[in-house]
Amino acid sequence: MTTQLDCFTFKSAIHTQLAATIEDVKALYRQLHQHPELPFQEHNTSAQLAKALESLGYHVTRNVGGTGVVALLRNGEGPTVMLRGDMDALPIKEETGLAFASQVTAVTENGAEVPLMHACGHDLHSSCIVGTAAVMAGLKEHWSGTLMLICQPAEEIFGGAKAMLEDGLYTRFPRPDIILGQHNMPALAGTVGHISGSAMAACTNLAVTIHGAGGHGSMPAQTVDPVVIAAHVVTRLQSIVSREVPPEETVVVTVGKLHAGTQANIIPHIAELEINIRSFDNALHRQVVASIERIIRAECEAGRTPKPPTFQVLNETIALHNDPMAVEHVRHAHAEHFGVANLYAMPRLNGSEDFPLFGNAQAGGFSGDDIPYVYWFIGATPAERWANTPGENVSQKMRHLEMPHSPYYFPGNDVTLRTGIEAMTTGALAYLS
Repeated sequence: MTTQLDCFTFKSAIHTQLAATIEDVKALYRQLHQHPELPFQEHNTSAQLAKALESLGYHVTRNVGGTGVVALLRNGEGPTVMLRGDMDALPIKEETGLAFASQVTAVTENGAEVPLMHACGHDLHSSCIVGTAAVMAGLKEHWSGTLMLICQPAEEIFGGAKAMLEDGLYTRFPRPDIILGQHNMPALAGTVGHISGSAMAACTNLAVTIHGAGGHGSMPAQTVDPVVIAAHVVTRLQSIVSREVPPEETVVVTVGKLHAGTQANIIPHIAELEINIRSFDNALHRQVVASIERIIRAECEAGRTPKPPTFQVLNETIALHNDPMAVEHVRHAHAEHFGVANLYAMPRLNGSEDFPLFGNAQAGGFSGDDIPYVYWFIGATPAERWANTPGENVSQKMRHLEMPHSPYYFPGNDVTLRTGIEAMTTGALAYLS
């Protein structure tokens, strides 16, 4: 039997439960921050998270989709609410100067040794999952349903969500009625940002190999020069956005890698490109990718390549589109808990996430209807620095602050950690209480 509490009493109950667990969550966060792991290598991270969730009474399954963790707390009849946190790190050398800064290195798939850092705050996100698990376990008499917690691997390479879905996330475990997630941003710590509808971009990272016929630099007529062809490709690709995309749409096509040859007097056999494509409309996104392939094939034919170019999708994800009704429901819950003054309108981001795959049946590869989801943002900038940062609004101030993926970025202050736990908890209770 659940008991109903008024808003003030509920807020007080959440704070009481949080006070009892926050020091343990802080210690967990510092441990995770100091020992980051690459995508799909999060063995120690996932083991620590699984152990922490088991100690709170959750039924925990390890190694879902590789290193993913699924934790369930069944508490009577009611909806299933899924909360997701990611846990992988980046190949960046940390420059924050923290006492618990990462000194870790790891070996990538191609054998390179790289420094590691939680420069995107995934350690914060997974710590918030554990903190929320503790608070919700302490409030069991006040809610009913099933809480489903996800610690997801490999978000940075858009691999973890798909891997967990392919490993039977919605057949081995309950299919959620609503999915909730969050990300830190350099907004004011203690505030929560919401955006309805189109929120984050679809993204495709495409590798291309142009095949030439190499030879001596003094005899170009006896070769097929892939460097010249690649140069034409880079220039021609810029016409896609300006001439094939409607002006009211936002699309970015970036050639982030172009590599060919070893020295000046050798015409190489191949040229390699990596192209980043971002947009906010999934159908338009597919059209742009098709245009890129069409242009590259045409340039290769014009350049007399001995065989067609080869294409490899390195990774990709769809656009993140928050369910408008669910956003309003969660925003109302956050407003009651934090106060309207501590909410902000989050601007649309050209960054990308694999979170929407959990809700999109077609792209996620699961059966049935799409599942509504809400993805919000928690501020990570301490109050004093925020006050001294130029700008009149969130968007203007963010331009002057370190962003995720910077070696100087650190979102894990106490206020942000508490806010993330409270935001997750109140979001879940909006559906379960």
